[in-house]
Amino acid sequence: MARRSDHSRNEIKQMALQAAENIVAEKGSSALTARRLASEIGYTVGSLYLVFENLDDVTLQVNARTLNQLSSKLDSVVSRHADTKRCILELGLAYMQFASEHPHLWNMVFEHQQPDDKDIPDWYQERINSLFQRIEEQFTNLTPAAASENALAARALWSGVHGNCVIALTGKLDIVGIEDIEKTCDVLIENFLTGWVQTHG
Repeated sequence: MARRSDHSRNEIKQMALQAAENIVAEKGSSALTARRLASEIGYTVGSLYLVFENLDDVTLQVNARTLNQLSSKLDSVVSRHADTKRCILELGLAYMQFASEHPHLWNMVFEHQQPDDKDIPDWYQERINSLFQRIEEQFTNLTPAAASENALAARALWSGVHGNCVIALTGKLDIVGIEDIEKTCDVLIENFLTGWVQTHG
């Protein structure tokens, strides 16, 4: 068992976050416990709570790391595609690929619920908002719609893409009669964008 003096508080924090990410990626969010996490990094549970408020704090910070990874993937798509419609289509595909490659981490972002007496921290909400801003920026290139309308459109469209991801990752494709989830996602985005341009162009 390591001593507190072996690592700085920040080092312990980073070790714990990486270990927590590995646990969730391999076993799912239900496997993430304070005892297991402390054991993974060779410290006591008490040492963990010197750098984290509680396990919810750990979860939020792991989720923030996941959102950062997803943001980087989406930014890479934006940098490669100048055509707006193609960019939005590729963003949808990239989102689905990320969910497929990191199913447990992706799930934890949406499964985790804050305790009733705790609000979502501003720094975490900003990460969520930044994801939608990437889509909103693309919508501003399509039509002269108001910013509030673009914000709504971005969230509406991405709710549909997210739903496709859930269906795929939970193995429900056969039940709803879908054979190709990527083609389904393309149809969803293509038709949404066509309708949006016709209505707001």
